[in-house]
Amino acid sequence: MSFLTNSVAGLLAMSAAAVVVSLIPTNLAAQPAVAGAATEDTAIRPFKFRASDEELADLKRRIKATKWPSRELVADDSQGVRLATMQKLAGYWANEYDWRKVEQRLATLPQFVTNIDGVDIHFIHVKSKDPNALPVIITHGWPGSIIEQLKIIEPLTNPTAHGGTADDAFDVVIPSIPGYGFSGKPTELGWDPQRIARVWAVLMDRLGYKKYVAQGGDWGDAISEQMALQKPAGLLGIHTNMPGTLPDNISAALAGGPAPTGLSGDEKYAWDQLDFFYKHRVGYAQEMGNRPQTLYALDDSPIGLAAWMLDHDAASQALIGRVFDGQSEGLTRDDILDNVTLYWLTNTGVSSARLFWESKLAFFAPKGVTIPVAVSAFPDEIYTAPRSWTEKAFPKLIHYNRLPKGGHFAAWEQPQFFTEELRASFKSLR
Repeated sequence: MSFLTNSVAGLLAMSAAAVVVSLIPTNLAAQPAVAGAATEDTAIRPFKFRASDEELADLKRRIKATKWPSRELVADDSQGVRLATMQKLAGYWANEYDWRKVEQRLATLPQFVTNIDGVDIHFIHVKSKDPNALPVIITHGWPGSIIEQLKIIEPLTNPTAHGGTADDAFDVVIPSIPGYGFSGKPTELGWDPQRIARVWAVLMDRLGYKKYVAQGGDWGDAISEQMALQKPAGLLGIHTNMPGTLPDNISAALAGGPAPTGLSGDEKYAWDQLDFFYKHRVGYAQEMGNRPQTLYALDDSPIGLAAWMLDHDAASQALIGRVFDGQSEGLTRDDILDNVTLYWLTNTGVSSARLFWESKLAFFAPKGVTIPVAVSAFPDEIYTAPRSWTEKAFPKLIHYNRLPKGGHFAAWEQPQFFTEELRASFKSLR
């Protein structure tokens, strides 16, 4: 889920950072833009998805046919996702997990597809009953998807039933990034966060929203910050739970320079998180940033795909390990497998990885955003942005809060905290 550039040096310099059924009325495959077309197809088409019984049977067959490696030689996660964790996941996935449950949940939500810049963009669009609701476009990351945001839709659109007031209401738009989930797969180069940000502005305009806000973490932050830099006419402000705030001296130290001195407690905590991440966890981003097409196993092996997705950041991997050991956490076994299965059924393991290759952003570095920004800092994120760095990065900071719990998948893992943060963040922009 990080948007790291495509070489080790670039990573550190950047701030130390088919199988689709029932699309109505066309399939998910992205179609190239028609050169010289007289009119653009701006139609918004209803969308539904149902995997075939044959596809689900094939998934279970492949899981059961997994050729397992030998056990890791350490008693922790330092060599990667542990064999015991993956075998517990596989046993549950093959014998107990039911994809139809999340499929039914998705079927209750208004979903649509519209073609923008030659690619079909899938999105969930849930309107509040409150006529003064504030529209928000919420963007997922990697290895996430629209599954990350399902728990926050109802509290945001119907706040009076979830501890809020009518003044807290949002209209919620949750798109799938091109190459991810139910959106089309780009057939040409150039689909970087800047281009996706422009597409999101077109989407919100096409939905009739003249004033709105944007939210994101991981790739969702990269895209939301690019929207803020592009300043589409309707964008009032953004909220991020993984902001680009890293000072130049911290980036230089992470790239091999002298260790920083004089850090506050919060700054030292963030430094330690980033130092660990770049020394021990950044391999997935290097591979996807440099050679995404090499990852054929992601689209051929369910267990290969799941292991790759689980091995993201230390806190999330540890949480998922505890979940499959039977402990109660912010995520459930079904939550985790809903997301992995979505990637499997849409055949997007490799196509989603290409965004790392496309992006040349120094992800964790400040970008010069000058519109209103709200930041929620979760303690188990890749790094918990300190207030001091955040205030320097965003001159129009309208909200900052350090949460007591939560990590990289904030909306998914801690939906109540996340909902409360969005209500507080955008109150001054209504």
